[in-house]
Amino acid sequence: MAITVSLVALFGLVLFFLLRSRTLGAGAAFIAAGFGFFLASTGAAKPINTLAASLIETVQNL
Repeated sequence: MAITVSLVALFGLVLFFLLRSRTLGAGAAFIAAGFGFFLASTGAAKPINTLAASLIETVQNL
């Protein structure tokens, strides 16, 4: 669970800076957030979480 919170904070920070620099519009940011929210409630959530955990573990072991 701690990994998920960290990734959410990281993605939120990136999204904030993209919005601030006007690289990404508010509409696109809303669509991206909505997509992530609805993706988390599908069957794809578990494989995505497993992949993220594996990547983080791999980076830590380098």
